[in-house]
Amino acid sequence: MNPPSLSDQAALSLKRLKPRWRSRFLQQPTATEAQWQTLWERTEKQFPALFDRLHALYGGRYDFFYHLEEIVFEALNAGLSRSTELQQLDLRRLSNPNWIHDPKMLGATGYVDLQAGNLEGIRKQIPTYQELGLTYLHLMPLFARPDGENDGGYAVSSYRDVDPPLGTMAELAQLAQELREAGISLVVDFIFNHTANNHEWASKAQSGDPEFQQYYWMFDREEETTAWQQHLRLIFPDRGGSFTWCEKSQKWVWTTFFEFQWDLNYSNPEVFRGMLAEMLFLANQGIEVLRMDAVAFIWKRAGTDCENQPEAHWILQAYNALCAIAAPALLLKSEAIVHPDEVARYIRPDECRLSYNPLLMALLWESLATRNTRLLRASLQARFPIDPECTWVNYLRCHDDIGWTFDDAIASQLGIDGAGHRKFLNDFYTGRFPGSFARGLPFQENPVTGDARISGTLASLAGLEAALASGAPEAVNLAIERILLLYSVIFSIGGIPLIYLGDESGMLNDYSFAQRPEQALDSRWVHRPVRDWSQEAQALNDPNSPAARIRVGIQQRLQLRCSIPVLAQGQTTFLNVDNDHVFAYLRNQASQSLLLLNNFTERPQIISSNELKVQGFTDQAQDLLNSKRLQLSGGLHLEPYQACWLQSLGPEAH
Repeated sequence: MNPPSLSDQAALSLKRLKPRWRSRFLQQPTATEAQWQTLWERTEKQFPALFDRLHALYGGRYDFFYHLEEIVFEALNAGLSRSTELQQLDLRRLSNPNWIHDPKMLGATGYVDLQAGNLEGIRKQIPTYQELGLTYLHLMPLFARPDGENDGGYAVSSYRDVDPPLGTMAELAQLAQELREAGISLVVDFIFNHTANNHEWASKAQSGDPEFQQYYWMFDREEETTAWQQHLRLIFPDRGGSFTWCEKSQKWVWTTFFEFQWDLNYSNPEVFRGMLAEMLFLANQGIEVLRMDAVAFIWKRAGTDCENQPEAHWILQAYNALCAIAAPALLLKSEAIVHPDEVARYIRPDECRLSYNPLLMALLWESLATRNTRLLRASLQARFPIDPECTWVNYLRCHDDIGWTFDDAIASQLGIDGAGHRKFLNDFYTGRFPGSFARGLPFQENPVTGDARISGTLASLAGLEAALASGAPEAVNLAIERILLLYSVIFSIGGIPLIYLGDESGMLNDYSFAQRPEQALDSRWVHRPVRDWSQEAQALNDPNSPAARIRVGIQQRLQLRCSIPVLAQGQTTFLNVDNDHVFAYLRNQASQSLLLLNNFTERPQIISSNELKVQGFTDQAQDLLNSKRLQLSGGLHLEPYQACWLQSLGPEAH
């Protein structure tokens, strides 16, 4: 007799465990039969896929069904604990799952302390965020952290406590509610690859508790780590390895990033359940999106580089299913700064519906440096399309560095040597390349290989810092046009545009970080200055200032975007036009079509009338960005760094 199939096992397990879950659920003082029915309907829907993923991860263990029962009950219990207001939010999101495609979607991100001092300061800025048009606010790591080095908060001591200088968890929940009332979803980082070495679990592991030593990857002998290390990529080359000796426990600990960040062992189902509890606790504080940090690293397999393993996807898919039971309004956003093919694999309706788009970010900068859009176009033609239920989060920079994450194979097809091109880009954006407009700093530069990544604010990398220093008005104008060109792309290409707070006002590099010992060795602090609101207000009051000109240009593009649904929901087709200096794409939805043209040089460019005819633009058109009617019979002339959002007015308009 054949053993039962996996689907049969799932059905039998659901039937067997239902009475146990129901009994435990209804024993809770606040539980009602109606709540049970709501949560059970969701459980029945999600269980087949959830069982499949958990069985793949832990089905070989003797205690699998115990862990299965406890994991699902964790979700049921979290669903019971959800406030009435959040349950109503769940229903709204379930009735409108495409809310992430709303043309009004606009994100912003920043550190609480650098932006406004603390959570109360952020609360006071809500009118400012509304004025900017935000619908999505990502507050960088704000949980309890070790004193001293803590990787900007990415070493978490407790997921249930806000870092005391920033506020309290009650204040965070109140902020989430007030933001929601203002039409803004709160996003936070969920750092789930590792904890700080002073997290409760790590402290118990250091004290010799064998149960909690299984929560991490700990080794008795250095020789054991060597077998792993020979296959691993060094994320920070100056560290020299991915393992750290812990004197207190007398063991080696896996530390992919920094010695104070201990990698969690997800082959242990207790870790999976423990982090699920933290995730759902945050959902019940009103968090609507969790940025899933370092997703590529969460599963380890001997003999591999321990990145992008299949189990990493199964873990995310299982978490997604459990969130759909307990908190359907919660979405997961992947943070995977890896090969473009691997980035795309995390973007699925049952995994992460949102994802950063590091390829677009890196290659927009590449196109500015080269004045050529071939690599950008070819790369996005292959990798921009994703499931229509998902969406990209398009950004120009973030709190982190810029790494040149493009596919060497595509580059080679275009006659570009990947390694040499990355060296050129590093030289260009650190200002070493003759004639460069950029002012950035190298991050984690390897003097042997020449490999590096780039730190710097948007404005400084786009040339505004150097232009202001030169005192040349034309250089300032070109820098502002570069900045607005980049924003024009991320506002029109499809997905959610994301602004790093301060960039919308032309924030420049702040080199004072080098005078602070705890930051001096990390050049990323150059683009994380404390925001000076009074100085910024003064600049914005002068309509001729770069800050005011950038802000006005951004708001004009945003207002226009909000009135054009095709820019958020339509399909994107990248075009091989007859001018490689111009990045061109079509946005199509039903009968509406827009042609987006972006000149990536400081010189005028022309798109021929024949090329425009190929795209169906044969007579007159209107540039929506400047409300000009254009005659296309002689081709289209683009000014330096001009973006054109072209709508046909001719008889053959699409």
